[in-house]
Amino acid sequence: FTEQNKERLSEILNPLKEKISDFEKKVEETNKESIKGHASLREQLQMLKDMNQQITQEAKNLTEALKGQSKTQGNWGEFILESILEKSGLVKGREYVVQESLITESGKRFQPDVIIKLPENKSIVIDSKVSLVGYEKFVSSEDEHEKQLGLREHINSIRSHIKNLSGKNYQNLYQLESLDFVLMFMPIEPAFALAVQNDQTIFNDAFEMNIVIVSPSTLLATLRTISSIWRQENQNRNALEIARQAGSLYDKFVNFYNDLIDVGKKMDSAKDSYESAMKKIHDGRGNLISGVEKIKELGAKASKNLPPAAINRADIDSDTNSPDN
Repeated sequence: FTEQNKERLSEILNPLKEKISDFEKKVEETNKESIKGHASLREQLQMLKDMNQQITQEAKNLTEALKGQSKTQGNWGEFILESILEKSGLVKGREYVVQESLITESGKRFQPDVIIKLPENKSIVIDSKVSLVGYEKFVSSEDEHEKQLGLREHINSIRSHIKNLSGKNYQNLYQLESLDFVLMFMPIEPAFALAVQNDQTIFNDAFEMNIVIVSPSTLLATLRTISSIWRQENQNRNALEIARQAGSLYDKFVNFYNDLIDVGKKMDSAKDSYESAMKKIHDGRGNLISGVEKIKELGAKASKNLPPAAINRADIDSDTNSPDN
């Protein structure tokens, strides 16, 4: 190639090289963001796994202590529920309340374990139900017949909880704009799985009574979703507030601009009045400066003198020194 051909070829290839380089940079940046996103997801999944293992282990350790003591079981279930709420990203007292007393129209008092608040004044009720007696028999018994009795007792206990919870009609309390269902929380993941695996209709039967059974993992996933909804809602509210304030600022600017226009008009009017007054002082035959200077020339006693520039202007503009004056 000649030098001229090389230059032309460079002119063609250099932009292509730049575009390829830019493309490589964008691909690299995209890969970095993707890696960060995957790392964050892995952390969330690992945290969920660790928490689930921790809760399951705690449940096993406490089974013997809780067995047969309904009040203690209930307190323990509420404790597990609150620990999940603390990890959900929701803020207590703002996005959820605990043990709030509600009164029906007939005067009957109810106290749900937790009320989750949603945007647009909606809410979801969570009630913790612990069933350990039958489950413990199933887990600890070595006799197959005893295991099956324990399993049946476990499932019957859960169905009893579903029926009792459905009868409270939390979703219809007039003080709440609740969704059409209540979350029944089972704090022991294996106990939840055991019931669903061995009674395949229990979940649907509960749903028909406006009850959704949740375990620690499914509840945490639900609460995390609600937390994301709240973040989006707050961002939308902030955007609306920014738009409102921007509109208000614009309106104030328009008013300020109009005020400046009025000030300008008044300044122009004042300037016109000033120029009219100055013309009376300097311009035309018989102007004020010519008049007062004549009085001084006639012998009026004065301790001060007008500036020479003013006298010269009056002399030039009005020709006050002419014989006619």
